[in-house]
Amino acid sequence: MPELPEVEVTRLGLLPHLPGRRVVSVRWSNRRLRLPMPRGLLREWIRGHTIDTIDRRAKYLLIRMRHGSVLLVHLGMTGRLGIFAGDAPKQRHDHLCLALDNGMELRFNDSRRFGSITVWPGDHAARLEKEFSARQGIEPFSDAFTGDHLLALARRRRQPVKTLLMHSGIIAGIGNIYANEILHAAAIHPATPADRLDLRQWQCLARAGRRILADAIRAGGSTISDYLNASGAPGYFQLRLCVYGRKGDPCPTCGTPIRRTMLGGRATFFCPGCQHRED
Repeated sequence: MPELPEVEVTRLGLLPHLPGRRVVSVRWSNRRLRLPMPRGLLREWIRGHTIDTIDRRAKYLLIRMRHGSVLLVHLGMTGRLGIFAGDAPKQRHDHLCLALDNGMELRFNDSRRFGSITVWPGDHAARLEKEFSARQGIEPFSDAFTGDHLLALARRRRQPVKTLLMHSGIIAGIGNIYANEILHAAAIHPATPADRLDLRQWQCLARAGRRILADAIRAGGSTISDYLNASGAPGYFQLRLCVYGRKGDPCPTCGTPIRRTMLGGRATFFCPGCQHRED
């Protein structure tokens, strides 16, 4: 599933192409996504209106229209947003297409259909966004992502620290790939109960989180299965992963073979040499 870096890379790739463009027509497939396609709202609040900008909150993209409505897109597991020439061949899993006033098209393609398309009408968008944002956790690039704040959030939470990192209502945008990498960089065992970490460890984790996510964005994200950016190109951060998907390989820090286990139903990779468990 695309995580924060992949969603941000998609946003940055679309940003030069969408602001100021008017949506002249909208079409969609008849296949259901995770949520029903909001056809009436697309006709009323997106078609015929001009795009103002694109923001990101957690793993969601917010395409803001100048008259106040918002097109909210979640990429799901295999979703991709890309810019194409209007006469470019349509693909089998194109589920939403916005034709723009310059002859280009914004297309949402999702083979597994776990993504979602939502429209916040202009007269309710501010309230709906406030409610939506309240359900999301703190952003790793925000001022709130500090060791002190993370320590406070983890108080009395016995769940494994990796599970806490991936809890979207606590921290926004970190999924399985980057949770593994961040914990390795911070030398913290993924199964350590969150409330057992001290301030120094949370400070180290916060620094590692910002650095790894920023590096991943600069590398274009990670292409593990079928992620492609807005231009149809893969990411390259997977070439720099230290533990994720590397069971049996030597740890790049200490040379100990990487281990794989299951934690919270997710594959978890760690170095037993660098990441000592604290129970």
